[in-house]
Amino acid sequence: MSAFPAAGLNAKTIFLLIMPPLMWAGNAVVGRLAAPWVPPMTLNFLRWALVLLLLLPLAGWVLKRGSSLWSQWRRFLLLGLLSVGLYNTLQYLALQTSSPVNVTLVASSMPIWMLVIGRLFFAAPLRGMALVGAGLSLLGVTVVLTQGQLTRLQDVQLVPGDLLMLLAAMVWAVYSWLLTQRSESADIRSDWAAFLMAQTAMGLLWCALFAGGEWLWLGTHPDTILPTRIDWGWPLALVLLFVAVGPSLVAYRAWNAGVQRAGPTVASFFSNLTPLFAALLAAAFLGEPPRLFHAVAFALIVLGIVVSSARR
Repeated sequence: MSAFPAAGLNAKTIFLLIMPPLMWAGNAVVGRLAAPWVPPMTLNFLRWALVLLLLLPLAGWVLKRGSSLWSQWRRFLLLGLLSVGLYNTLQYLALQTSSPVNVTLVASSMPIWMLVIGRLFFAAPLRGMALVGAGLSLLGVTVVLTQGQLTRLQDVQLVPGDLLMLLAAMVWAVYSWLLTQRSESADIRSDWAAFLMAQTAMGLLWCALFAGGEWLWLGTHPDTILPTRIDWGWPLALVLLFVAVGPSLVAYRAWNAGVQRAGPTVASFFSNLTPLFAALLAAAFLGEPPRLFHAVAFALIVLGIVVSSARR
């Protein structure tokens, strides 16, 4: 398959690329909910440890000595660092000081980073329609941010969590472009569970390293805003189950397949649906109905997707 797939969309590709932002919006909401119960890097480690257990019946063979994972460990160590390790850790850290909607809004800069990184490091052509689509999608995100009143932009203030999420968006852009460089052996590449297992196994090494460093740091900084112990209970158990199944198994499966079908640039525009989904989920938890500006934002974001994916 070409590193730069055709940008045309069909119903299956659209479905695959809508599922990740929906799951990621839920991840932001429950991640914020769990912030007082467990330190962020530990939450990420527990999440992916559970994913590994869930994948064992489907792709446990990947961990065996004769698996091609071990001959390609450097690639999977890098993919695991970027996706399982860094991106999710940065997001949970961001949610300590930022809201779910803000975090997903900052992450909506991803189409810009996808275009820039693709042009600089992967020789991807920079299409004018993609730039127009990026502008339309970001305008839709701005409508959500300002609740339909663009004059509110002057009152928007970034917090440390927003900056961490900006870094996470750059990390995810690099990861998505690396997915187009399909150098894995056929046995792993053709099986989504095996591909995710290989990333999870290597990514867990990074997660364990980060979580260990987190607990060492917490031991010397008792006055931190981070929780200094894990508040075990059914609420945390339900959070872990959701983030392991929805934003991990379902979202990563759909994202990897969607990127291979549509390419990372077009796929990145679908990520702009995340703040809209996050706003709707947050509104649902508060018992507030969707408002007109949500519909306007949705229309702008979808128009950006259509424009960016249009063939010449």
